[in-house]
Amino acid sequence: MKRKRQLGDLQLAIMRVLWERGEAPAIEVHRALFEERGLAVTTIKTMLRKLEEYGCVEHRTNGRQFIYRPAIAEADVRKGMVGDLVQRLFAGDSAALVNHLVRSGEIDAGDLEDLREIVSRKRGGDSK
Repeated sequence: MKRKRQLGDLQLAIMRVLWERGEAPAIEVHRALFEERGLAVTTIKTMLRKLEEYGCVEHRTNGRQFIYRPAIAEADVRKGMVGDLVQRLFAGDSAALVNHLVRSGEIDAGDLEDLREIVSRKRGGDSK
């Protein structure tokens, strides 16, 4: 992204469609989100233009149609948004976030085992 930007719910939903499909015209993004969102295609087109201004998407033309594709990776957006969440709600303490998730029941026993394996690999120098 050109500048640090937090994506809103609709922007994130649009990006998810593009990440999943690789690229799509506005009408396909609209169809993918219509049942859930019930928005007009003009709203989706406006959001796609804004996302392009922010550097989140790019387009190519196919006749008179714009075909949009992500210009940023999902992992980069996730990292930025989680980092912002940790900073705003937990004063930059990521362990406090994990503690909160465990104590609130958001992480089940299977997830805890997965976390143990990740921590074990990190301690062993494995970067997976």
